[in-house]
Amino acid sequence: MVEAGLVAIGAGLAIGLSAIAAGIAEKDIGAAAVGAMAEKDEAFGKGLILTVIPETLVIFGLVVAILILGLAK
Repeated sequence: MVEAGLVAIGAGLAIGLSAIAAGIAEKDIGAAAVGAMAEKDEAFGKGLILTVIPETLVIFGLVVAILILGLAK
């Protein structure tokens, strides 16, 4: 019973902490991208791609959470 709760906490931490880290990274990258686009309109594509890249961190956190939940069974 206690073991299932700890597994759930571990899975929640895996996805929660990765989402917080991605949000912090996306904030910094987004601010820099907006500044670059203010100077050059051609930087929109690169800024958009660089803003989306930290979302892969959340996907990795989700995969780890699914693996953690799968190991508990």
